[in-house]
Amino acid sequence: MATLSDGDEGKDVVTAGGEKVGIVKEVDRGTAYVDPNAGLTDELKSVLGWGDRDEDTYPVKADAVAETTDDELHLDRGR
Repeated sequence: MATLSDGDEGKDVVTAGGEKVGIVKEVDRGTAYVDPNAGLTDELKSVLGWGDRDEDTYPVKADAVAETTDDELHLDRGR
């Protein structure tokens, strides 16, 4: 599990399979709020736990993040 902070804002969010799914817009109390890519499929939204919601940003909790780098948040397997 990664620790998320304001320093993660602006980073790309990448699945365990290497697919970019969005950008971190805000981090609040250990949860990153992600602006999804426009072409993100409903199937991938479902895998990420974002379902059919139509939001501006979607939450990603720290326990769903396997690793953070200088430019990216890498989601845990299965996410």
